[in-house]
Amino acid sequence: MQDKQDKRRAFQEAQQSYHQVYDVYSSIEKTAPDYGTELKHVKQEVNEAYQQIQTALITASEHQRKQLKQFEQDISAIVDEVNSEY
Repeated sequence: MQDKQDKRRAFQEAQQSYHQVYDVYSSIEKTAPDYGTELKHVKQEVNEAYQQIQTALITASEHQRKQLKQFEQDISAIVDEVNSEY
C-alpha cells in the first residue's frame, strides 16, 4: 500500500513541477526590465521539474511513464524556445 502511495506521490510531484514550469514561463514578459531574473526562475523550475520527472520515472506505471515522457518533451520545447531567443 505504501509503495503505491509513493508512486502516486512521485508522479503528482512531477506533474506539479511540470505545471509550475508552464505557469512561470507563460507569465514572463520579454520586454519587462526583470526579464533576466524571470528567466532564471524558469531555469530553476525546469531543473526541478526534470529531477521530479526522473524520480517519478523510476516507479511509474506504463501510463504514467507516457505522461512523464510527454512532460519532458514539453519542457524541452520551452528550453529550446528560450535558448533560441538569445
